[in-house]
Amino acid sequence: MEFNKLGIIGSGLMGSGIAQVAAYSGFDVVLVDVDQQRVDTAIANIARRLEREAERGRVSKEDAQSAIERLSGTGEWETLQPLANVDAVIEAVVEDLPVKAKLFERLGQVTRPEALLASNTSSLPLSDLAAASGRPERVIGLHFFNPPWALKLVEIVSTASTTEETLQDALKLCEKMGRTPVQVKDTPGFIANRLLVPFIFDAIHLLDSGVANAEDIDMACKVGLNHTMGPLATADLIGLDTLQLIAESMFEEYGEPRFKAPTLLRRLVSLGHLGRKTGRGFFRYE
Repeated sequence: MEFNKLGIIGSGLMGSGIAQVAAYSGFDVVLVDVDQQRVDTAIANIARRLEREAERGRVSKEDAQSAIERLSGTGEWETLQPLANVDAVIEAVVEDLPVKAKLFERLGQVTRPEALLASNTSSLPLSDLAAASGRPERVIGLHFFNPPWALKLVEIVSTASTTEETLQDALKLCEKMGRTPVQVKDTPGFIANRLLVPFIFDAIHLLDSGVANAEDIDMACKVGLNHTMGPLATADLIGLDTLQLIAESMFEEYGEPRFKAPTLLRRLVSLGHLGRKTGRGFFRYE
């Protein structure tokens, strides 16, 4: 199948980031969220990021402008009617199974039968979303990493119902977007988060027990382990509320203590200190 027009549901950091990558890769993109103001803000942020890249010489001004012109958005969240004629949809909303399942049920009714339906979920069972769609053979997971415009990895997640044609279409889509795909079965956490979450939690336990401060824990990982970013800064980038939701899903599935969200993480979430998006998490941000 040829892909020319994509729908992206969710205009937060992940959704807008995926939309940016798609538009820059030559796709016409329809961005959908719960109201027009959110969508307009997201498109303005994408435009600023692309213009900044052009100013730094990383992309041409012409390519940046062309990408911006390929973006459109709508607040028609309830009907999703603007997605009726897209070739593929990538859902990137909150990690909440009932919310995502309801979206996939509507997508199964609104989109063309041959349209590829993908979720950016990082931890939830894709099989449940596939079943909700009514066309499980065309549902697949495309787990992008944060920020999508900088990190090229995409975990392609298949269910028992995913057809070989759907898998090949997903690989083709990733290739056109310049991403590096890895294939994984439908299991909570997939590859990266199943390794990353316990690592972050160990860092949180070190901090909470007073072994070292946040700066030194992250510096040890950056210099000693050659990581670009330390685990606590990574948690802030993911969003502490999102990290907690991921952990709850994985703990429910596996029942292993290493996936249980630390008390300090839960405390910060309760206080509204969610990381970069709120200006405060394990670190403070201007």
